[in-house]
Amino acid sequence: MAAGLFEGQYVWHPAADDRRLAGVCVDVRAGRRLSAHEALVEAGTDFGLRAHRSLVIASEAADSDLAERWLAEEQSPEAALVWARVAVLRALRAADARDDRAEALERIALTACDRAVTMDRADPTPWVARLSMARLHDLREPAPQGLLTQPPGPWRLFSHILRLDPWNREGHHRFLAFFFTRYGGSVNAAWDVAAFLSQRAPASSPLRLLPLVALVESYNPSQLLVDRTWEQPQWRSTALAIYQNWLPEVSGYRFTPVVDLAYLAHALFMAQREFEARAVLMAMGPYACRMPWSVFGDPEEQLSRARRGCGLPAPGPA
Repeated sequence: MAAGLFEGQYVWHPAADDRRLAGVCVDVRAGRRLSAHEALVEAGTDFGLRAHRSLVIASEAADSDLAERWLAEEQSPEAALVWARVAVLRALRAADARDDRAEALERIALTACDRAVTMDRADPTPWVARLSMARLHDLREPAPQGLLTQPPGPWRLFSHILRLDPWNREGHHRFLAFFFTRYGGSVNAAWDVAAFLSQRAPASSPLRLLPLVALVESYNPSQLLVDRTWEQPQWRSTALAIYQNWLPEVSGYRFTPVVDLAYLAHALFMAQREFEARAVLMAMGPYACRMPWSVFGDPEEQLSRARRGCGLPAPGPA
């Protein structure tokens, strides 16, 4: 992984510095699928890379018939996975928009996920795609021992993903999102689940960031001194531990984990640890993403504010 130097403008592309994936996105928008197939095959059993690439490809293909044409022409795990990803995206969009077609699209998505599972039973990604729809049918299974709030949720589906890939990044984030207040959960449940999942992960894992994700999700600008929350010892120490144990691992990644880096940079900046935040922002290079910055205002303005506060250049007026 090499993020590259910041040259005065942000790059808001989900492929970040995965150049192969960036090229695939161009092809998919043009209706071509061969490079997408090759990129997913090349990911092999690197399930983090396979999940990332398949989700980005699906986001480019969701408004076309490419996934359906691909599956009709080629009965492969890659074709089935992209169709499942596309079908789930469409189902979630329809549900969020209260579209009359939402139930039908969800049934299609569940069928697509089942088909992808049968094509490659070792790949957790179709199960992760299915997990992202758990909020649509409100799965409420008992929580295991060890959680203070004992929040019910899609625990069996999540456990199956962990059996296939114990530290699956997207699976953990999808599961945590089930407990967000915007999907019917609660702040306390989200914090409880985030703490439980992060504490069982290795110290060098990006899953240690889950409590910081839950903290951003619970942000309420109307609360008194809410922006000082990150300065509290528990949150400052959480961010610093991730900085010390996870950030050194990032140089070995196959693509820059922009979202994870952004959450860490934001937490350190808010905790007034500008030296450490600067190092994280430099690791991001020119690549940018909406979260977590959009929770606090315009994402570009918030990211630029953090960069300037750490003594780094940023686009636009100072």
